[in-house]
Amino acid sequence: MRTQKILDISLCYHCGEEIVGTDRILDGKHFCCAGCLGVYQILSSNNLCAYYSYNPAPGKRAASNAHFEYLDEPSIIKQLIDYQDHKSTIVTFYIPAIHCSSCIWLLEHLYKINPAIYNSRIDFLKKQVTISYQHKEMSLRHLVETLVEIGYEPAINLQDIVKEKSHSVNKSLILKIAVAGFCMGNVMLFSFPEYFGLSGLESQFQALFGWLNLTLSIPVVFYCGREYFVSAWNSLKHKHVNLDTPLALIIAVLFLRTSYAVVFNSGPGFADTLTGLVFLLLMGKWVKQRTYHHISFDRDYRSYFPIAVTTLTGGRQIPKAINELLVGDRLWIRNGELIPADSIVMKGNAWLDMSFVTGETEPQEKVLGEIAYAGGRQMGEGIELEVVKLPSQSYLTGLWNKEHYNHDSKHHFNDRVAKYFTIAVFVIAFSAMGYWLSYGNSNKAWAAFTAVIIVACPCVLTLSTPFTLSAILSVFDKKGFYVKNTDAVEDMASCNSIVFDKTGTLTTTEQAKLTFTGTLGDEDHKLVASLLTNSPHPLSRQILKSLEYGSFYPVSKYKEIPGKGISGQVCNRMVYAGNKSIFPFDLKGDQQSGVHIVIDTAYKGTFIIEQQWRKGLKELVSTLQHNFLLTVLSGDTANDQEALKRIFPEKADINFEQSPHDKLKAILTKQKNGEKVMMIGDGLNDAGALKQSDFGIAITDNINNFTPGCDAILKGDSLTCLPNFHQLSKDGLKIISISFGIAIAYNCIGLYYAVQGTLYPLVAAVLMPVSTITIISFTSIATRFFARKNNLL
Repeated sequence: MRTQKILDISLCYHCGEEIVGTDRILDGKHFCCAGCLGVYQILSSNNLCAYYSYNPAPGKRAASNAHFEYLDEPSIIKQLIDYQDHKSTIVTFYIPAIHCSSCIWLLEHLYKINPAIYNSRIDFLKKQVTISYQHKEMSLRHLVETLVEIGYEPAINLQDIVKEKSHSVNKSLILKIAVAGFCMGNVMLFSFPEYFGLSGLESQFQALFGWLNLTLSIPVVFYCGREYFVSAWNSLKHKHVNLDTPLALIIAVLFLRTSYAVVFNSGPGFADTLTGLVFLLLMGKWVKQRTYHHISFDRDYRSYFPIAVTTLTGGRQIPKAINELLVGDRLWIRNGELIPADSIVMKGNAWLDMSFVTGETEPQEKVLGEIAYAGGRQMGEGIELEVVKLPSQSYLTGLWNKEHYNHDSKHHFNDRVAKYFTIAVFVIAFSAMGYWLSYGNSNKAWAAFTAVIIVACPCVLTLSTPFTLSAILSVFDKKGFYVKNTDAVEDMASCNSIVFDKTGTLTTTEQAKLTFTGTLGDEDHKLVASLLTNSPHPLSRQILKSLEYGSFYPVSKYKEIPGKGISGQVCNRMVYAGNKSIFPFDLKGDQQSGVHIVIDTAYKGTFIIEQQWRKGLKELVSTLQHNFLLTVLSGDTANDQEALKRIFPEKADINFEQSPHDKLKAILTKQKNGEKVMMIGDGLNDAGALKQSDFGIAITDNINNFTPGCDAILKGDSLTCLPNFHQLSKDGLKIISISFGIAIAYNCIGLYYAVQGTLYPLVAAVLMPVSTITIISFTSIATRFFARKNNLL
């Protein structure tokens, strides 16, 4: 039962703020306002009070009366949501109140508050939450009001908030640097008499200067350095020692020693070292953030969709770069192709596989006028769409790179080392202090303890991996090789076996020689062209180019069987194109291989395509065979077997008539034998093998064969650079090892002087950001050196 009481000072159980006026009490806990009390009641009634176990008073004071009637407006809802089908909606909000582990825990358990919410994913770095909910059971307005009720009001903006925030300046960090710099400058000024000696007149101001320095140290410790204490405390509560723990300790000790010295007039204290240390720490953090941003962590949607999509202009199909798409552009999406931007269905029967977005494998039907969301893969005949939202604003832009924030320990060697290194630093620091205290030299004991913790800060050890691999990503991007994330670069470096698809990978149809054996009338030409325009296969596109038709008949009952061919009903006539296994009857005679054409039951002839091997393929294979086990898995017949034997070494394994399942099985077998497999395919019939491989590359020439399961997309004309890409990834690991050695050497030299008590703490504080800049500079310069060495710059 609730009671009320008037208190002078008390703290709110929910938000931790001071209670002024009415104190609301429930379950023996005090609350500052009805909002905080209401949030607690919501959490309590849903068995979510574990929220308070992660951090004391983790919540935010409930917002004032907010009105969200505008969220009932359909036109506004369409601009805010990322995706919507007949039963579910996905929306992403930027929530400034996200600040700690309790926030993450609560927002990931929203489904307990309302069962209409079935999934919520947090990106702590961006303060962003992506929520999937059933819109028939819960409106967008109700969802937002639920977030407001528990103290997490989203910052709703009809612009692209995430992209906007990623490019904004960290104003809070800048303000803390300004405060710390101001205080440090004044503390140094008041410390000049102490530095240069005190005359009789100046000595009377010693106590005053000491108190002024202590006063200036307070905002530096409790405002500028607050994050270090919060981070250290949270890590210790979870029985973990993070990188901020020694820094928080040294800031606290410096402040306590300064306070003791000033209050008891036993010396000037260490206010100059304290303020200088915090200022330099914050400057180091700012430099690191800016460098991360500059190198590659702000890779935009053009890195995820590097190739063109087919647009319709004046009845003609014209490839267009994804980053050049505009609202109103007409797109032609073939069977198996991915929709790059939210669009409206204008023509055709859309059956979309949305598993990349929602995880559900059952195709969804979209009729004329409905929105087809980015990320859907067309499962039937080609469809015509009109772009309604730019690719940069669609939900798909973050999906391919979503694993960037998944912290898999196997890829974070430096973090694991840093943890043990931090513990070692504590042992050395306390040992050095104990040693000098045993000799009665308290000044040296204190100086040694302070200098060891500052100079041996392990944060420099953690910089080498992300900065090196991010710089490599930037080099790859410029050469048309778009790798998913930094972890994938490490995976590439470990590969010792390469599996190639043939058609569209080793071969290109750009200058292929095409001949037709048989007879096709004008009407037959148009029937065949109408069928082929729905297929993204390189052979279909090459034949279509030779037929030169600007308009096509609509196609129904379209079916494409990977590795076999396509069929569909055109003008009430069944048209087949592919190898002999696609036909519902047996072909008589011994027809040569190629793309066979049958209309109804009449065999019309065969398109014979003499595909051209990619330029420089023989030299590429000759280079790769020294470092990799080479395999070719082709879905075609064995006509090119002799040609491939002349290109590949004798020990290479070459297989034909391989189904997608056969390719997947082959990859699994190789992995069981201990091989680290790199799979290179065109992304059409190889999706399973690409996803299963240790490093999957989807190669493409002039169309968007984007494959969600792959680790990288490679432009066809950059295939010959594959050995260079692999060598640079291995060189990247060398750079990491060298930079790690530099950091260790720096720490060993610094520790040598620090334990002797001859390294002044402020000097150690200056050396720490200098070492950070050294590592950043070394990794950048070394990466460019190896990139030039590998002919990638």
